[in-house]
Amino acid sequence: MNINQRLQDLREVMQREHLAAFIFPSTDPHQSEYVADHWKGREFISGFNGSAGTAVVTMTSAALWTDSRYFLAAEDQLKGTEYQLMKLKIEGTPTIAQWIGKECGPGAEVAIDGTCSSASEVKELIADLRKQGGITLRTNFDPLALIWSGRPAIPENLVEIYPLEYAGETAHDKIARIRQALREQHADGMLMAALDDIAWTLNLRGSDVHCNPVFVSYLLIAPNDVTLYINKVKLSPKVIAYLKAEGVGVASYEDVRKGLKDYFAYNILLDPNEVNYTLFKSVTREIVEEESPVKRMKTVKNEREIAGFRSAMLKDGIAMTKFLKWLDSQDASSLTELSVSAKLEALRSEQPLYRDISFDTIAAYQAHGAIVHYEPTFETDIPLKPEGFLLLDSGAQYLDGTTDITRTIPLGPLTEEQKRVYTLVLKGHIQIELCKFPSGASGTQLDVLARQALWREGLNYLHGTGHGVGTYLNVHEGPHQIRMEWKPAPLVVGMTVTDEPGIYLAGKFGVRIENTLLVIPYKETEFGKFLQFVSLTLCPIDTSPILTELLTQEELDWLNAYHQRIFDTLSPHLSDEESAWLQEACAAIS
Repeated sequence: MNINQRLQDLREVMQREHLAAFIFPSTDPHQSEYVADHWKGREFISGFNGSAGTAVVTMTSAALWTDSRYFLAAEDQLKGTEYQLMKLKIEGTPTIAQWIGKECGPGAEVAIDGTCSSASEVKELIADLRKQGGITLRTNFDPLALIWSGRPAIPENLVEIYPLEYAGETAHDKIARIRQALREQHADGMLMAALDDIAWTLNLRGSDVHCNPVFVSYLLIAPNDVTLYINKVKLSPKVIAYLKAEGVGVASYEDVRKGLKDYFAYNILLDPNEVNYTLFKSVTREIVEEESPVKRMKTVKNEREIAGFRSAMLKDGIAMTKFLKWLDSQDASSLTELSVSAKLEALRSEQPLYRDISFDTIAAYQAHGAIVHYEPTFETDIPLKPEGFLLLDSGAQYLDGTTDITRTIPLGPLTEEQKRVYTLVLKGHIQIELCKFPSGASGTQLDVLARQALWREGLNYLHGTGHGVGTYLNVHEGPHQIRMEWKPAPLVVGMTVTDEPGIYLAGKFGVRIENTLLVIPYKETEFGKFLQFVSLTLCPIDTSPILTELLTQEELDWLNAYHQRIFDTLSPHLSDEESAWLQEACAAIS
């Protein structure tokens, strides 16, 4: 990619439009974390392909903001370009508005595509820019339409019905629950923009976004009708008939602004973090600015969804066991990061109901493991050696559930530093697994448990400790999270959440251990209800790097019990040879 030529083309357009800067976020009109190729404008203009980041281009400079997951990857991908890397949450890093103020000066006009930025982000940006000497923000311009030759079209992939046996609740009943929640928020209706919320509500799935079974659309819920705004070529007669039976009408994707204009009820709920600024400003009715009620509904799994998760984790555990046994038998020097990634994907694809991977596999050997979200490519792929760590973060989309698991695998001799870091990360992982907490607690209140042993050693990681996981949907689901930053969404019985502390030593190695957990009841006392976690993931954690003297007896007991459960659950589904390997991998330690 000739990024410098693209910057020149952009600046020619900016000069004609009298713009001092243009801002490129990572999102699409639906505020998706992962977007269809049509909306990868930030990647087009910068060359950086991480899932999170914002590029800003002025007439004489360029900068890219991203978080700690991508610091090392961004440094590498931005080499040879004008871009300066801005590290979020690092002391001394200016905000976007501050940097624009310094680069452009008072009274400048800058721009952003209002269709690809949330209402809350744009309103905050307008206020921040105003403080920088009265800089104004234009929101109705997209330069990519002029400079992106061969821009991919918006996907037109077919939508499919998600079977009720896995969904556990009809779309009609979900819409009734949503309407009840809207009444409690004193709203007459809502515009749903998040693609995974729409897929969950309607019990439909698609393939418009890589690894995420969603489809590009909007859903407008009015007091007496529901309308899906979508490119109609994506709907088969069977799906159209299904929607009609569920009480859902269909209109063209481009007509959503007209639908909002024709909306006749007194008010409408728009989630300012979900609905883009352009649509937000087109509404003439009173707006109820609240979080979409669908987000929290979706995160609490019903009995069918929980059963589906357990089934998906069983299949994934079988595939992971077969993979780990295979890897154990190989000469590491004959393998590469890409070849082990391909082998794991092949083994998963043999499992019933497998549909796809849930994200691009992170197969990172040694120093690559310190690049938090490193994904091997033909250009970066390196051979393995019979020493050190392979960090493997992967997952799958099964029709009955979504998986996300990380194991850090020793390929041979390890240093004492590697063993110590591995054990400290494992301690943090186990402490979350062991946690008991009062109902109503948020993940932020638990996060320190994953970090306390690391902090004592002066170690830390800047990404979150855990995120929700969808039901054959996006692998990242919220609003609940386990992380240092304040996230008030409480953890509720039926939620899934990952547990994935890690440490990354640049130029050396990385360690991360991740399971997907389910929130279940613990006990009720005079002090109220208490909750706990149970691990859904079924895959052994390698015990050979553990410095057992660093673990408490309670931590050892948890690990041994977890491994016994894995063996008891998986062994009936394995060959005698595979079962024997698993028995050794799950052997108790003391």
